[in-house]
Amino acid sequence: MTRVFRYLSHPQVCIDPDIPVPDWCLSEKGVQRTRAFSQSKLLKDSRSIYSSAERKALDTATILAAKCRLDVFVRESTHENDRSATGFLEPEEFETVANQFFATPNESVRGWERATDAQTRIVTEAMQVMKQAPDGDILMVGHGGVGTLLFCHLAGLEIDQKHDQPGGGGNVFAYDLEQDSILHAWRPMEALLDS
Repeated sequence: MTRVFRYLSHPQVCIDPDIPVPDWCLSEKGVQRTRAFSQSKLLKDSRSIYSSAERKALDTATILAAKCRLDVFVRESTHENDRSATGFLEPEEFETVANQFFATPNESVRGWERATDAQTRIVTEAMQVMKQAPDGDILMVGHGGVGTLLFCHLAGLEIDQKHDQPGGGGNVFAYDLEQDSILHAWRPMEALLDS
């Protein structure tokens, strides 16, 4: 029987430059998408749900856990790449810096956590979860940046932004724990509703 680890990036958030990014909540659209995804058949085999402590991820995980009747286990070190050195950046500037983050993984871009360090952190956390979680499928809710770094590691790929999730967040990749292989790359939650 296949045992699956799924990584879900939180969907759309309420962007507020006056609130620290880790404290942003889901937007109404993000909430609606998550509620719709909670109906997905693929979640029925989930036996554990883990989440970043950032509010947007925890909001997402809480909605799904309620439907699955599971608790959410928070993993503090699964947060998004540390961007506190710059704080909020306007979207165009953010994209420029994010591009540099992936393109130069061994360098700190404008004080951001290096991609290699963020990858080591998220991989360590994910591997611990995979070993400690009860039998059954595992769902980890987090962020697009570190999620992509985790995907690259599990897929045996170099860090590269071409492996990043599609825009808007709310995307899932799946990893077969028994076969030690990627089942599928990032897919929008909506594409998995009938799975």
